[in-house]
Amino acid sequence: MADCCGTSPSASASRCPASGTQGKPVDIQTVKALLRESALGRLSLSSHQFCPAAECDVVYFDDGGAVYRRDDIRVPVWEKEPVGARMLCYCFGETEAAIRAELDRSGRSDAVTRIRGHIAAGRCACEVRNPRGVCCLGDVTAAVSRIRALLARSAHDMP
Repeated sequence: MADCCGTSPSASASRCPASGTQGKPVDIQTVKALLRESALGRLSLSSHQFCPAAECDVVYFDDGGAVYRRDDIRVPVWEKEPVGARMLCYCFGETEAAIRAELDRSGRSDAVTRIRGHIAAGRCACEVRNPRGVCCLGDVTAAVSRIRALLARSAHDMP
């Protein structure tokens, strides 16, 4: 298993059978950890991919044609949820709604700093908790920027 916020699995990616989207390799440990019991009974140990397409209900698929959909996963998958209150950091509970509230309240968000502190202390488990099996820091950083820009536009548009 890769270290948290280190490199992701290096298996070659294939296309999601439902959406045709290029899959992202994901470690079998991530898939095992996040499948509900009913889906875990169907799991093969072949290579698995994550489907990042927001409109697609498939979360994981394997080389043998098996698919695991949103209902098969224990947690909401942020890429597949409506924008606004999505979970971004599965280890420490950072959400879009909490980041927005922090920006509204203080004009800044310390979410990235908090997560970096946890990473430095060796507390993250992104390789298992994040459905993509990779570090969330880039997603959180992008979300802070996106929400900050949205709030700035909203403030600019106010009469």
